Amino acid sequence: MKKKNYGLTVIIFVICLVTAFFTLTPFLFMLISSFKPGQELLRYGINLKIDTAVMNLNNYVLLYTESNSIYFRWFFNSVLIALIQTSMSVVLSSMVGYGLAVYRFKGQVVVFSLVLVLMMVPVEILLLPLYKLMIDIRLYNTYAGIILPYAVSPFAVFFFRQYITGIPKDYVDAARIDGCGEFRIYARIMLPLMGPAIGAMTILLAMGSWNAFVWPMIVSGAREMMTLPVGLSTMITPYGNNFNMLMPGAVLAVIPIAIIFLCMQSSFIDSMTIGGIKG
Repeated sequence: MKKKNYGLTVIIFVICLVTAFFTLTPFLFMLISSFKPGQELLRYGINLKIDTAVMNLNNYVLLYTESNSIYFRWFFNSVLIALIQTSMSVVLSSMVGYGLAVYRFKGQVVVFSLVLVLMMVPVEILLLPLYKLMIDIRLYNTYAGIILPYAVSPFAVFFFRQYITGIPKDYVDAARIDGCGEFRIYARIMLPLMGPAIGAMTILLAMGSWNAFVWPMIVSGAREMMTLPVGLSTMITPYGNNFNMLMPGAVLAVIPIAIIFLCMQSSFIDSMTIGGIKG
């Protein structure tokens, strides 16, 4: 049995190692290319060749020059939007999920069914009416116009609802007997118990907000209002590609998401483990 378990462990380790290699290889391509001049990339393409004769930090210095400082405006926009949108979505979605899981009221099945329907509706269908709405309420080319339409995530509502359903209701009943108000029960008792779910949703929602492209591109009219994905896309045109800024800019764009994942990875793993045990 020990030999079988050892062999299974080796196989799983090899599979994980191969998967990690193919996952990290694109980032390695991007990292090495960020130190090369744009002319080298146009001449030889993106490759893993490390040539110390041409590799330098000039591309990163270029991001800080006055003429190209717009990059850090895009970076600031993405950080601000991701921070506010993720915080709002986690708080509001967890409240809605908590309400659907704990309370019994008329129309509860209808509301939950609408959440499921919204999860199946393609986002592209909503772009035109949302765009018209932003113009009508004068939120076009504003942070609020980018953030508010996605302040509540149907998937996050579903996720929190399912997670809270697995928490014993004895906690809620005991708190009510002790005289706790409904909001205090949510904030002081249920919210700490939802820690793994909140950690997992924070990672997923932050990644979705940080990588969002279509909606920020549509609703941001001025160049100063662009987010990082939208701004970096403007460096690729039919008339030429600005690889000198594109590659180092893409490398720096990975850092915030990597930090969020490293900070929340324990909660993310706990949520997946708990979900597997329940299943």
